[in-house]
Formats: sequence, C-alpha cells, structure tokens
Amino acid sequence: MKNRSSGILAHITSLPSPYGIGDIGPSSYGFVDFLVGCDQSYWQFLPTGPTNTLFDNSPYMSTSAFAGSSMLISPDLLYQQGLIQKSLLDSCPEFSPYWADFANIRAYKEKLLQEAYLRFRPENCPEYAGFVQNNAWLDDYAMFMTFKELYNNIGWFDWPRAVATRNAKTLALLFEQHIDRIHYYRFEQFEFFRQWQLLQNYSAAKNVQFFGDLPIYVSYDSVDVWAHQDIFDLDRQTFRPTHVSGVPPDYFSKTGQKWGNPLYDWQNEDRDIQDQLINWWADRLSHLFKMVDMVRIDHFRGFESYWSIPEKNETAEEGVWLKGPGRTFFDRIYEKLGPLNIVAEDLGIITAEVETLRDELAFPGMKVLQFAFDGEKDNSFLPHNFTSTNYIVYTGTHDNDTTVGWFLSDRLDDNQRSTIKRLANRTLGDHHAIHHDLIYLAQSSIARLSIFPLQDILGFGNDCKMNSPGVANGNWRWRCAGEFLTAEVAERMENTTRLFGRARPEAKTSGNPGKPPAS
Repeated sequence: MKNRSSGILAHITSLPSPYGIGDIGPSSYGFVDFLVGCDQSYWQFLPTGPTNTLFDNSPYMSTSAFAGSSMLISPDLLYQQGLIQKSLLDSCPEFSPYWADFANIRAYKEKLLQEAYLRFRPENCPEYAGFVQNNAWLDDYAMFMTFKELYNNIGWFDWPRAVATRNAKTLALLFEQHIDRIHYYRFEQFEFFRQWQLLQNYSAAKNVQFFGDLPIYVSYDSVDVWAHQDIFDLDRQTFRPTHVSGVPPDYFSKTGQKWGNPLYDWQNEDRDIQDQLINWWADRLSHLFKMVDMVRIDHFRGFESYWSIPEKNETAEEGVWLKGPGRTFFDRIYEKLGPLNIVAEDLGIITAEVETLRDELAFPGMKVLQFAFDGEKDNSFLPHNFTSTNYIVYTGTHDNDTTVGWFLSDRLDDNQRSTIKRLANRTLGDHHAIHHDLIYLAQSSIARLSIFPLQDILGFGNDCKMNSPGVANGNWRWRCAGEFLTAEVAERMENTTRLFGRARPEAKTSGNPGKPPAS
C-alpha cells in the first residue's frame, strides 16, 4: 500500500445474480465496474473455499484450504463455453435477491456442473493437463470429496481405518474404483480456477486489487487435516483433537468462542514435523497469493500465542495460552516465498508481544471505528489517536453490526451517539446519515487504506448483517440486490474518496482485459 486508497468489503456470495448467489462471472465483473465507478482501489472478500451445511456454510470452516467453492462457478460462463444448454439456465429456480438459500442453490449448481462435466473434453483443452499436474493438492481433494459421498458424508475420522490412515494400497484401489467421480472433482476445480483467472485479469487491468482472507485454522473435517495429520495436534489412535481453537471471552461473546478447529502441533520438537508445518503453510500462502494481491490473516495473534481449549469443554472460558511459532515462522516462509503483502487481523485481546511481532514484520493492523467509542479518550481506535499510517481503517467488519444497526442498538447510549456525531462535525439528530459520518471519519484518517462493508456504503440495518460470532445458524446469507448499486451511490463514494486523497490510479493502458461476460 504505497498510496492512500480505499475499498469495499463484499463477499462474492452477496453479489447480485439471477442464480441465487453471487459468482465469479457477470456479477463479479459488474462489481469490479461498480468499484471503479466509486473510485475504489480494493475489493476485499471472505475466503472462497468450499463450504458445507454442517457449519452453516461458513467460509471460515471450509473442507479445503486450497480448493475453490463450486457454488461460485458462473453458470453464464459454463454456457458460453458450450458446457451446458440454455435450457438449464432458463430452468433456474426463482431465488430471493436478498438472501442465499444455500441448500437449493447447491442442488441447482451441482446439476449444472454434472452436465458440464459430461460435455467437457479434456483432450480438447490443453490447459487441463497442466492444471492437474501443477496442483499437488488436487487429487487429495478429489479423493476426499469422493470418499465423503461414498461414506454418506460422515467425517473422515469415522471412515474405515485403512482410509482414515491413508493406507497406500487402500487409497490406490479406491482411486481406481471411483476414478470417474475423481475426474469430476478435478474438472470442478479446473473450471473454478479458469473462471477465477479470467476475473483476476479483468480486475487487474482495471487497477482493482483483490484483498483476500486467510483463516489461520482449518476445519477438522477437511482434506487438509486428513491428508496432513502429522502437523495437527490429534490423538493418533482416535484421530480426535484433544484441544481445539477459539478465543476467551471478549467484545463479541461473554463465554468466548469455541471454534473447534484442531490446533497445529507447534509444540512438537520433532524437526521433521516443524518442516512439514512450514512446507504446508508455504504451499498454502503461495497458492493464495496467486489468486489475490493482499491477504488478511484472520486471528493473526495465533502466531504469537494461541488459546487452547479442552475439546470436551462446551465453551471457550477455560483454556490456556500456548506459545505460537512467532517471528521464526515468517522468516522461514520468507526464505521460501519472499516478502508477502499480509495484513494482520489484530482485534480482540492483543498483547504487547503481538503488537511487537506485527510491527517487526511491518504488517498493517486493523482499526475498527465501532470499537472507538467506549468513552476512553486514549482509545486507540479513535482516528485522531492513530499513531501510524500503517493501518487499515474499517467502519465495521463482516463480524460487526452494520453501522446503522450498531448506532441504533443498545450497545450505545445517547452520550456516545452524541460524541460520534460531534467527531464528524455533526450534531445528534441532524439529517446526516450515520454511515456517511463514519465513512467520512475513516476516509479523513491517516490510515493508508480504508475499507467499508457494502452494507455501510448502502446504509443498511442489522437485518443485512453478514455474521454474528458465537451464533451457530443463520449467518452468511445476506445478498445485495442489483437495484441498490446505483450511480448515485457510486458518485457519493467517489466524492468522499477524492476529497481525502484516496482516488485510485488510472487504469492500465497496456493489455486487454476483455469484455465482461454477458448475463
């Protein structure tokens, strides 16, 4: 981040689309154009891996740290390739433009992809063989998904022991027996990354940077844990984690958050295990940075120290802090990959040691304005208390209330509301909308980059909230109907962005981004 700039946070699933969910086809191309119209330089989105119903389709509980979500594959682009018939597009169920019906969307997308797979001819697609050869994670993922179907969707840790332990002869036999389904999952991932590359090229030519998200932990029932059991803290007989991830009580939850992910075996003194950990992480980061320009590491503090909760506990209240890999981890990663454009999610309970690690690595931290108004004059989230430009300032994140919902909630009293308005040079009860006030405060701050959830750009209430931490169901469903992404909204955002010196650079003149695909 060399220049002052700003961007919008909107997960791909939330974008307008006639197919019930945003995808990496026309809806994403249209959103890139909307960002350009708003004079924004960054598009931040949530993790793009496969989700499942067990965890309410949370993008932070994916079945793979490498694969892409099949639900993000564009039906329009499949049709343009001649892989599906027009009648399949026309037979799309009538979905709500305001929320995602994941179960029915998944059923519809699977029908399309199965048809596309049957029509796909790998011999006519030279890129396909290279994709299979150059992605070492792909066959493990294809086998994992195939075996999930074979064993009625139960967790890998409850599969037959020879499969759970990855007995070589057993896997080779099953691979041969189910080769058609394995080919299907290879094709699915090829199509996702083919479409992603096209979108990435378009966005780069428009000078819109992709700002991705990397959860520090992976799901227990994932191909990553099944294929790399040695690097996780698991009972080698039962395959169960003895301790799991989470955080102690904080702003978001009085009993803490028990996430349930298995912990990395950072405490293991075996050099081979430590090398395996570094190699897996290097592969993961290398893969993600081929997809995006910048990455936020969710729960960055886990690299300095992490909260270890006994798996049997119902809440996260009882646990211990254990030492993470620290600076040594990033030194070894940089030896393999070189410096990376990483943002540290440093919210919650942050110690001086975490801040030191972040600053030694020169990673930008996060400032969330909704945390700024607790009445303390030295609150570090207040814009006039920022001590460095090396921050990303947010009105809120996907885990917060929307700004309008927060301002009207019982989280604040009238004294706090009055203070918020006065800091934006307003008065309580005036006609200025609070989301505009907080955007103004963020844009005027010294932080190098400002990011705004799309809900805050549009002034939506908490019925449009993306996620409520600690709440198991009903999250991740919000969608934005196309009627709200108006020229008036873009013009207002453009004016504020330019006023505070955050205008985007001119689009590149060299290279041809191509035309956006028609919907």
